[in-house]
Amino acid sequence: DDVKITQEIAKAGELLGVEVLDHLVIGSQRYVSLKERGLGFG
Repeated sequence: DDVKITQEIAKAGELLGVEVLDHLVIGSQRYVSLKERGLGFG
């Protein structure tokens, strides 16, 4: 679900002229960068 949402947000950003640089999923003890994992960007 996070990857699909990231792709949708990036598309919406393009329409508004806003570049989405990354999407972070933050938990209580760690975080995940979808860009670092190659998910949802490209």
